[in-house]
Amino acid sequence: MQKLPKANKELGQHFLKDQNVISKITHDWFKECDVIVEVGPGPAILTKKLAAHNKPLYLIEKDLRFKELLLECVSEKNLYLEDALNFDWNHFIQTENLDKKKIWLVSNLPYNVGTLLFVQFLQIQQIHYMSLMFQKEVGDKTYLGQQKNQLNGLLTLSLNYFQSKRLIKVPPGCFSPPPKVDSVVVSYERMTNPLVTIDHFEQFNQFTRLVFSQRRKQLQSVLKGHFSIDLLHESLTTLKISPQIRAEALNFDQVMALYHSLHQN
Repeated sequence: MQKLPKANKELGQHFLKDQNVISKITHDWFKECDVIVEVGPGPAILTKKLAAHNKPLYLIEKDLRFKELLLECVSEKNLYLEDALNFDWNHFIQTENLDKKKIWLVSNLPYNVGTLLFVQFLQIQQIHYMSLMFQKEVGDKTYLGQQKNQLNGLLTLSLNYFQSKRLIKVPPGCFSPPPKVDSVVVSYERMTNPLVTIDHFEQFNQFTRLVFSQRRKQLQSVLKGHFSIDLLHESLTTLKISPQIRAEALNFDQVMALYHSLHQN
């Protein structure tokens, strides 16, 4: 195992060292994809295995310390030394002629910006597959993998755009330095026909965030300041959803039906 550089705490770095986890991630979607994009490759721990698949590989890395290591795996034109949060995906896809390609995105997401990046990735239609490492508390909210995993805004977004499953749980000892919490790798495959198209993503995102912003409050009370009383009453009545139901008791189909009913115009 290579000697790892010192992790940058400000960037939320924890370097993966467990070979079983590394193998699970790097073999997840390699047969199905046309192109691989790794976000936050760091010292090329996953990158070397991904490069061995002999498919076009692009890297997005903010930490300039890793430039030379990463150039051992890809050419300079395939290395983007910039912050993934500000990455121009549309320009990238157009420049590299990837519009018709199936991208597999791989990332050990920094804990401090994992949710922001995940929501960003959901909106890139060319990303057909993802293998993402999260802090377990966050990752568990993006797939229906636990009985305790109640519906929430992030999970609703995920279920609309991707089929998802837990690939592997990752305890702190699998990293250097070890984080203080467990992690999880989640595997995603994009839905061909989502119930809400990407064109309406922002509206849908705002709606799910609103619904679950006060998950223990009665649904009608949460929504009444944002939709006309008549429309809200008509929608709840037609869908046979009690105005007194709490958001935490809603299922996915109810959320989707309510969204469409309240945004029909």
